[in-house]
Amino acid sequence: MTKYGLLLPHFGEHASKENLLEGARRAEALGFDSVWVRDHLVFEPHGEMEKPNRTFYDALTTLTAIGAVTERLELGTGSLIPFRHPLVTALMAGTITQLVGPRLILGFGAGTFDHEFEAIEWGDRDRVELVRSNAEILRKVATENEVSYKDANFSFTDVTIEPKPVGGPVPFWYCGATPRSARLAVEFCDGWMPGRIALETLKQRIATMAELSDAKGSKLPTIGVIPPTSIEETREKALEDVNVPGLLAWANKAKFSVKPPSGTFETVEDLEGQLIVGSPDDAVAECKKFEEAGVDHLVFDFRFKFERWFDQIELLGNEVLPKLRAQGARA
Repeated sequence: MTKYGLLLPHFGEHASKENLLEGARRAEALGFDSVWVRDHLVFEPHGEMEKPNRTFYDALTTLTAIGAVTERLELGTGSLIPFRHPLVTALMAGTITQLVGPRLILGFGAGTFDHEFEAIEWGDRDRVELVRSNAEILRKVATENEVSYKDANFSFTDVTIEPKPVGGPVPFWYCGATPRSARLAVEFCDGWMPGRIALETLKQRIATMAELSDAKGSKLPTIGVIPPTSIEETREKALEDVNVPGLLAWANKAKFSVKPPSGTFETVEDLEGQLIVGSPDDAVAECKKFEEAGVDHLVFDFRFKFERWFDQIELLGNEVLPKLRAQGARA
């Protein structure tokens, strides 16, 4: 059965202790499965869903606080950017699981912005290889002592990290929408999570991943996705908060995307998979499409709606999740 989560308002003008802690409590009480954070070191708001406020609460610190006030929610990063030394991340991850239980999911992405890596003098490093290094190091120090390691990015000898993560290595996911990201997820990750991605593109990626997994003799990684979301009593009202022209422009710039029949993303309907918008019943129908495509974990991204954060949690929790659960039980 598909799991459902929420992207937390830990960045921008609506980042606050109340929104984060009380929002997580409500999400858990209403039956959501998870909450998720993004990651930046030097945050520069960008794109069509962010306002010009540079507030950005640290990803792992935020999840630790959320874990302390909840009991069941999975705590995910979508995605963590590899600007931390992986031994630091290993210590933080082990500590989090000791404090709140084995609820952590580490989704990693290569990052988009050079300035964040230049700020720590890592601007010349291959960021995809940094993700690979993190995956290998985190697994090794989670299960072994006196670990020695060397690659193009990191080198250390006889290192032991304690505490170890509760339950073994923390699940490691690759976050990204490109064909390469999907291949890398099969190669060395437990899951794959793109953000905005056209539904037909998503289906194509999953089919390729299934073929690669079969050839490798491994299990298909868990499939996640984080679509922008706006839910109101009517579709018309929900669309009022969505920057449709911005999303269309982004979709048309995306490389390796399966285009609509016209060859260009031109309408809201063309954004299928890249946006969940409408009434609660519309949301149920859209979520069903993701489930049928093979998505295991869907995370609602309310960046358009953070000023109405609690209203959106209640609307989804009371009018969307119960219908999705009922459908899943009948399937």
